[in-house]
Amino acid sequence: MTTLLNDNDIDLSVRATNVIATEHHLTVVLADGRTISVPLAWHPRLAHGTPAERMNLKIGPCGVHWPDLDEDISIKGLILGHRSGESTASIQRWLEYRGRGQKLPVPSFDLPPELAEELARGNQ
Repeated sequence: MTTLLNDNDIDLSVRATNVIATEHHLTVVLADGRTISVPLAWHPRLAHGTPAERMNLKIGPCGVHWPDLDEDISIKGLILGHRSGESTASIQRWLEYRGRGQKLPVPSFDLPPELAEELARGNQ
């Protein structure tokens, strides 16, 4: 018998307790006892990272962050089998900056004037 599930049928709030990113696989152990393993190729930034960069990670309440690689992967995405949604152009741009020993610049945007005024009033 086949059963279709939707997001409401799956516990997506479980936390990671351990993460291992090898040369070929990303394996995440969840607090409820499940282990999820996906090909590292699904997450190009991890695949291009060094072993030391893949080991430098922070487990948070919703996922895993690799500060050296500027990569975040949600536990929900892993449970649902989602690959990285980053475009080829974005990965290429990241690799170019990486090759120069630089990090991608973080874009900044001007606040709408009314929000800037409200924030300024709140900080007085």
